[in-house]
Amino acid sequence: MTAPDPTAPTDPEEPQAPACVMSFNVSEPSGAGGLAGDVATIAAMGAHALPVTTGILLRDTAEIFEHHPLDAELVAQQARSILEDVTLAGWKVGFLGSAEGVSAVAEVLSDYAELPLVAYLPSLSWLEEDEQQSYLDAFRELILPATEVLVGNHQTLSDFLLPDWEQERPASPRELAVAAAGHGTRYVLVTGVLLPGKGGEGFIDNVLASPQGAVTGEKFERFDAGFVGAGDTLSAALASLLAAGSELQAAVGEALTFLDQSLDAGFRPGMGNVVPDRFFWALPPPDEGAEADNPEELPADDGPAKHLVSRRVH
Repeated sequence: MTAPDPTAPTDPEEPQAPACVMSFNVSEPSGAGGLAGDVATIAAMGAHALPVTTGILLRDTAEIFEHHPLDAELVAQQARSILEDVTLAGWKVGFLGSAEGVSAVAEVLSDYAELPLVAYLPSLSWLEEDEQQSYLDAFRELILPATEVLVGNHQTLSDFLLPDWEQERPASPRELAVAAAGHGTRYVLVTGVLLPGKGGEGFIDNVLASPQGAVTGEKFERFDAGFVGAGDTLSAALASLLAAGSELQAAVGEALTFLDQSLDAGFRPGMGNVVPDRFFWALPPPDEGAEADNPEELPADDGPAKHLVSRRVH
């Protein structure tokens, strides 16, 4: 199967379509992560989302209660129905619901192997052990070989890629990249890396690494608040930038900056964790002559967020 021809003639009066990114993820009602988070992030990055539902997650902003994966064939049919029509530029893979869902998605991905794939691995500690293991085994065998960048928290990726790690020190991003490369993945983007020593106090590192070593990254000041949806936000932002043609290192830097500002402007819609504000840059500027609540915390760059009223919750 081939993708629709992007060179096919179009109406010259029509504006050029944005890059289209297909997201495979669960639907969940908090709006913090899953498909809702992906759609919001992809739109905020100027791309167009093609959302494919892999299951239904029952959760609030504090915890996950249960999940119901969709039939694997139905997942594949959702994707193929739109791929026959729309020219795709990139993929984002989130939680695929079940090992069978992983297999169905991998089969779709194999028909468009030339497109960049960003795969996000969330913590699945809430799953039953057997279900979790079968999912991770399928993800390792079927998704990693097609993945350009694997995104995940340091601890989650360590448990997944190096389950037999016995050294007292934590695995480095390069060592995680070596393990991922053994399954065909080109890069890992490791978040939440704790920095040792005095210079690292109050900060965490986020590192893009290959088997040769760290490529790029950015340190974040530690937040006091707990967040939900950060990993989906980062991976969807990166997928959008790569789909639009950005070079990898630049895309990682921009995606990390976007995540940091989304968390900085995060809000707490309920009694649980904080939700990233992916549209922080669209907030109206303060009234003429009015000062922001925390003017010293406003972004210092010249991007769209320079007039943002800070809504830090940490």
